[in-house]
This record gives sequence, structure tokens and C-alpha cells, in this order.
Amino acid sequence: MITVGVEEEYVLVDPVTGLPVSRVEDVRRTAGLGPLTERGEVQDELLQAQIEVATPVCSSLDEVGGHLLRLRHAVASAAEANGCRIAATGTAPFRGALPVPVTPTPRYLRMEGEARQLVDEHLISGMHVHVAVPDPETGVAVLNRIRGWLPALLAMSGNSPLWEGRDTGFASWRTIIFGRWPVSGPPPVFGGFTDYERRLDALVESGMIADRGQVYWQARLSDRYPTIEVRCLDVQLRPEDAVMLAGIVRALVATSIAEEKAGAPLAMSDQELLQAGNWHAARHGLNRTLLDPYGHPHSSGDVLCSLLQHITPALEEAGDLREVSALIHRLLREGTPADRQRRAWAEGGLPGLLALITGAASVA
Repeated sequence: MITVGVEEEYVLVDPVTGLPVSRVEDVRRTAGLGPLTERGEVQDELLQAQIEVATPVCSSLDEVGGHLLRLRHAVASAAEANGCRIAATGTAPFRGALPVPVTPTPRYLRMEGEARQLVDEHLISGMHVHVAVPDPETGVAVLNRIRGWLPALLAMSGNSPLWEGRDTGFASWRTIIFGRWPVSGPPPVFGGFTDYERRLDALVESGMIADRGQVYWQARLSDRYPTIEVRCLDVQLRPEDAVMLAGIVRALVATSIAEEKAGAPLAMSDQELLQAGNWHAARHGLNRTLLDPYGHPHSSGDVLCSLLQHITPALEEAGDLREVSALIHRLLREGTPADRQRRAWAEGGLPGLLALITGAASVA
């Protein structure tokens, strides 16, 4: 069984105003004192109003779901003990008059010095899925094969329609904010692991980025683990939707490994078309067309059906088909988390929105 792990980021917000609050160290300390977390599972992030959790390595989706529930509960309880809430939303819907302070590590302080405005506006929360690969060469082959599906994954995960108290018109405004860094968006096609390493080394040696950690492609090889890291996803309102996306990403990796071993042809779309399709997915979510891996537009429902058909053998082998397919159908029926945020904002105003984005995270 191919192993998988998930990282989730949250914004710490005031329970009444919804404004970000800079209490990550207090929340981390409180969460670390409880019985539900272990060393390294709760981490700080770029800004002091952000916090991140990371599951252990998991063999099943049940494990992923159990750990996410445990970690969400631990961090939500710690936040409440410190007078704030965790918000499971891809962007902080509101920002205060003053910037949130940067977490004072050398790397983060250097980033602040290089791109102050980008750092000030980095109140965004993603979900990262790590899937094990047998070796880096296979990992690069997997990157080449999954890149065409990234717009569909992004569209499914859209959970950041609001920014500075207004509807941006985007399902994933987080994607637009994150896309302003020098190396971001869908990865290019690589000629192999040697080519991958050459390109990363060239970026760092050129001085265009400070380190390899600033290669913010939406899918990349992890520098810390023997994994593919898919990073195009907004953090999810509900843990079960995070589980769905983890299952889809793992099945995509497993399918790509099988295709590579079989010598199956590679589905390709031009980089500029993939980039445009990615923007389109961030804009519309599942409410318009999506591009398939060949760069052809179809209805979002048809692309998701094609995705499910593509990964069905891998889902069946892992025992995940019934759960993942049911969650995909629920997503098509109910809409994306961005759609749910818009409904909560329209029907309940600020209290309704905060109840959605903090209540879903505060798992009892």
C-alpha cells in the first residue's frame, strides 16, 4: 500500500470580528501540552496568525481521517483556550489595519525583507498531500503524468472566495495570491530527475530565489521526504473532504506509477494552456468548464467523471473507491467549499460565515 500524509494550515481569528490574531506560539504551546498531539505535529508558519498540522505517515484513508480529526480538535481546543478560533479557509476573509507580524525565523525574516507586501498578504491556508514514491526518477515521471489533472484538483478544493471583507469572484483567491511568487503554478515537463535537479539548482544559483523551499510549484518532489508533494489545494472546511482529496491524489500517483511501468503514452498540454486552465479553475471552481490533461475544455462534471474513471483501478486496489466516489458525488451535488462560504455569507452575514469556517474546524 502506498503511504500518504497530509498537512493542513489554518488562520487564527478573533471569534467575534473574524480578524486574524497573532497567537500562534500560545496556541502551539497549549496544543503541545495536551494528550492529543506529538512532537512535530503542530507547527508555526510564515505569519504569527497561522498554524499548521501534519499527520503521521498513513496507510489508509481511515488513518488520515482519524489523525485530521484528532489534530483539528487539539488545535481548535488550544485556540479556544487562548481566546481565538482556527478558521479552515484558504484565505483570511478579513484583515486588520496593521500587518500580522512575521514568525521570527531567519528564513521568514529574509522573505519579509525581500517581498514585504507579498508576505503581509500571505494570510492563506493550503492543504498539502504527500504520497510515497519508490525513487526520485519515478517521482519526476509521476509529476509529468499528474500535472494535467492539477486544475481539476484545484477546482474541487476551492475554499477562498472572500478577501478583505469582499467576494473576490474567485473560488480560490489563495491560488492568485500564492501565484505572485517567482516560481509557482503548475510544474513544467521534466526530462528526468537529472533535468529536475538541474532546473532547481539553476533557479537557486541565479539568485532569483533564496533556496529550494521557494520552488512553489503546485506539485514537486519533497526535499524532506521520499514523496511527491501536491500543493495546489486550499485547506478544506470538512475533514472528510480533505480525506477525499488525499485519496484522489494517492490514486493519481499509483495510476501514474503503473502507467510509467507499462510505458503508457503521456497526456500532454502546453505549459501556457495549463497555466491558463489553472487560473480558470481558481476563478470558477466547478461552476464552468475545466481542462482535461490534454488541454481540452469540458464541463466540470465530465472532467471529474473522467478523473474518477482514470483512477478507479487504483482506488479499488486501495479499498477507497466507494468512499471517494461518494464524496465526489456529494461535492458535485453541494458545490465546493467556496460555494458554501458564499451561501453562508449571503444568508448569515459575518456570524454565519464565522460559524461555517470556524465551526467546521472545531471538531467535537
